Amino acid sequence: MSKSDTILSAKSLRYFLQLIETMNYTQAAQILGITQPALTQQVKKLERAIGAPLFGQMGKKLYLTEAGKEMEAAAIELLNTINGVISDIQEYTQSDKGNISIGILESVHVDLFYQFLRYFNKKYPEVTFTVDYFDRKELWHRLDSNMIDMAIMYMPDTTNKTGANFRHQYNHRDICPEHIVVLTHKDNVEAGGTYSVTRFGNRKWVAYPENYYLSRLMRLNFSEKIDLVTPFKIASTKEMIKIAENTDLDTYVDQTYYEAHKDEINLTPVYIKNMPEFTTACVYRRGKLDVPRMKKLLTELQIFLDNNLDRNNNFSKLLSEEIK
Repeated sequence: MSKSDTILSAKSLRYFLQLIETMNYTQAAQILGITQPALTQQVKKLERAIGAPLFGQMGKKLYLTEAGKEMEAAAIELLNTINGVISDIQEYTQSDKGNISIGILESVHVDLFYQFLRYFNKKYPEVTFTVDYFDRKELWHRLDSNMIDMAIMYMPDTTNKTGANFRHQYNHRDICPEHIVVLTHKDNVEAGGTYSVTRFGNRKWVAYPENYYLSRLMRLNFSEKIDLVTPFKIASTKEMIKIAENTDLDTYVDQTYYEAHKDEINLTPVYIKNMPEFTTACVYRRGKLDVPRMKKLLTELQIFLDNNLDRNNNFSKLLSEEIK
């Protein structure tokens, strides 16, 4: 067995890719559940086996060398091959065993989908799930490179994935319809009413970061008529609402989050005229339907939604009961 055979293990490649994600030894080691010296040792072993440094350092910041970039592409390909072989053995023999990897868009609220996973787990306890949260760019990267089996995100997506390339490579299933709910301090509006954006011309906002889906929808709807002034941009929905409630700022959330937390919110919920509708959906590569456990998951998901989704109210009957 050659030196490279002993060093280029799946474990060492995963360590290497995790370090690329964080570009920080301490953070990567914490995520991996190992010590920083152990991670450093694994990286040095890789570098010795390859005969070139994988990372450089400028001040306190790490960066990938050219050799590191080549190794990153090779590591992804090798791990995909390894995972594919393992998955193939399971997926073409049994539909009630194996792992399903799910990526969720950071700002999406998926209480209903988690209810479904609990339901599915009771029926098929030997199917396991790995669930992680990502921004939109990373989510598409992981779908494209087959690092996850499916993604939960808002649709339609505002990237070029919604074009012909998307239709040829991907399928999606709606989980629930969504709307943007504006939460305002204005005292001259009625809860549940629908108003023109011009009614909010003098308002300031606490909002999601600019690259978040709901922020893009708000900017598209407001930009033609008024500026969307946002002194605070925060990734946490809970913190957005807390800051809005303790200042004179307005904010916004999706319908699902509002319905789940409306009894805790002390702001007036209203809607904006002509705001585009969208859905929370699961997206997966077309070939995933050939995987028995994925086909079973999607079949069970449709049955679950048919039984539990109140489409007129835009949230599940189960969730309605929990709110009461």
